[in-house]
Amino acid sequence: MNSKPGKTSKAIGDRRMRIVVAERNPFVISALREMLECDGRFDLLGSVQSGKQFLDLAEKGGFDVAIIGWKLADMDGADVLAEVQSRKLDVRITVFSNDHDIGILKQCVRLGAQGYCFQFDDPAIIFDTILAVAHGRICIPYIDINKVNDTPLAQLTVRERELLAVLSDGWTNLQIATRTGISENTVKYHLKNLYDKLDVRNRAMAVALYARERRTQKQPFG
Repeated sequence: MNSKPGKTSKAIGDRRMRIVVAERNPFVISALREMLECDGRFDLLGSVQSGKQFLDLAEKGGFDVAIIGWKLADMDGADVLAEVQSRKLDVRITVFSNDHDIGILKQCVRLGAQGYCFQFDDPAIIFDTILAVAHGRICIPYIDINKVNDTPLAQLTVRERELLAVLSDGWTNLQIATRTGISENTVKYHLKNLYDKLDVRNRAMAVALYARERRTQKQPFG
């Protein structure tokens, strides 16, 4: 792979790709800044260390690709991706991870990350990932797509999927309890079991997974 400016620069209209970085480690930010500036195809607009700061940037837009670390100062990548989906933000994200856990990669794909690379990857791989994502493609390390699609949602019962559907419609615990004739404590118990099955921590992450699966079903590849 060629990490120097060339045909790719022409393909993006002779302008540099606008990048923002969200990463809690200042040394990683410094290393990324140096790599991007030396390459010449990228313009690092700014960097933040928290998920909240990144989401504020994402609301404003004005960049082509966001590079986010898996662990930020106040939340992790899954929380950020879930919030991006919940708020329907039009941003393209590459997760920049220092963890080789395949479970994290699967979670990122399910939550809508368009790119994924490791901090110890060759710079050329990192650059190619960013450019692919900027051009509207998905660029992740090799993974058995059948295993990605075998999401925890497939394990849910009919009742649990119904519960997830009303969560996505914005029902509160009180509304669920009132309309199903059970107590709020029972609703909380069912939600805890649902979150455990989905391997998520909260309502936003569960709804993001559900929304992602529905979009995939409605918009098949090709």
